[in-house]
Amino acid sequence: MRLPPPSPHSVKRRSLITVTYNSREDLSRFWGDHELDVATEWIVVDNCSSDGSADLAETLGARVVRLPKNVGFSAANNAGLAEARGSFVGFVNPDIGITAASIDRLEEIAHATGAVVGPQLLHPDGSVQPNGRGFPLLTAKVRNRITADDADYLLSSAHTAPYPVVWLMGAAVFATRQTVDRIHGWDSRFFIYYEDSDFGLRAWKAGIPVLLAPEASAMHGWARETSGRFRVMPWVREVASMAKFYTRYPELLFSYKVAKRTHPAITEAVYSS
Repeated sequence: MRLPPPSPHSVKRRSLITVTYNSREDLSRFWGDHELDVATEWIVVDNCSSDGSADLAETLGARVVRLPKNVGFSAANNAGLAEARGSFVGFVNPDIGITAASIDRLEEIAHATGAVVGPQLLHPDGSVQPNGRGFPLLTAKVRNRITADDADYLLSSAHTAPYPVVWLMGAAVFATRQTVDRIHGWDSRFFIYYEDSDFGLRAWKAGIPVLLAPEASAMHGWARETSGRFRVMPWVREVASMAKFYTRYPELLFSYKVAKRTHPAITEAVYSS
């Protein structure tokens, strides 16, 4: 990024919010050459990193909110939202690379539809990363860890027009500020994991569609903490969030049939075609 930190009094049309936790390497890789226009502010909320993430983000042009402890992904997103001045908001992970043209298109869709909208995520090799998801059944999530072949869960479209999904991976989620406020932001009771599934379901409950826009794309480095070398704490946090999520949505412990019957509006929008 080549812009100095914005004046706190300047008018901004849109706000990008990035939560960091020891994310210096990702910031350097995905945001080092990213240029913001004068109507866009980049807010980085740092969860008490120890690797200099906050300092690097400031060097790259972000307005940094330094938290005294790691409060988790959801609460940090809400902290960034409290600082945001734009009428269009994007929650973008530090390992996301997205062009201004894609952000422009997402903004157009969000204002035209009032929807929560996301770009099509791509792996660094350019292959499609399925980030538009169906009902987050427990069985679907487990099966997806083993083999990604569930067409009711990993949703896709052969067309370029935006299409409805149940929820979007939280790595790149966009909406107007008015829409985010109607959903009441992110639920901070989810420290990490399942907060994006909950965000999508609460959007639909509020009468707000959730759309994936294939004509807008973003590269996603994606390093899930519970993949690769085994570490206890990420699994503890995932299981804790899982318990909270399925206590709130017990119908998703069962089958697609039960989920579709319980959520007829989502079913009609997402699965009727």
